[in-house]
Amino acid sequence: MDGRLIYLMGPSGSGKDSLIDAARERLHLMSCEVARRVITRSAESVGEDAVGVTPAEFERLQSAGEFALAWHANGLDYGISAEIDQWLKSGRHVLVNGSRGHLREAQERYPTLLPVLLTVRDEVLRERLLRRGRETREQIDQRLARNALFTERRSSNQAVFQLDNSGDLADAVNNLLDWIRISAAPDQT
Repeated sequence: MDGRLIYLMGPSGSGKDSLIDAARERLHLMSCEVARRVITRSAESVGEDAVGVTPAEFERLQSAGEFALAWHANGLDYGISAEIDQWLKSGRHVLVNGSRGHLREAQERYPTLLPVLLTVRDEVLRERLLRRGRETREQIDQRLARNALFTERRSSNQAVFQLDNSGDLADAVNNLLDWIRISAAPDQT
């Protein structure tokens, strides 16, 4: 039986990378691989376990069919290695740090995809973004407005698991892992 693709999304600053790092060992014990993203910026600048490439290298990789998923957001290109297809075929689950704007395309390619929306209360998200220091207050306000629109649209979609990461990271990790155990289990019917 094929594994399931777990598609984690959420606004910048919601703690996706922190959640993935904190859950990584336990995910592995659950037969779940964590895919590294390829991004057209230096991985060191974002604090995530990613491969930084130039735009030209990204284009070469994409043209060669090296990505299972690829998208453009916030002026950057993102790709997920086609290696995930091998993991899924071998029965392993795969967690990817995806894009809210690319969810529909990902669901078309992976119909059994399990979408997870990492949410954070606005005041917590604002503080995290301010502390990070990469954006102006105006840009942060724009991010918060976009996030509110997306969350509002998705709140009625029961197929998307909403995971709150406003509090203790350990609670978010435990809730994610519990949900994966239930949701990714083979259907017994």
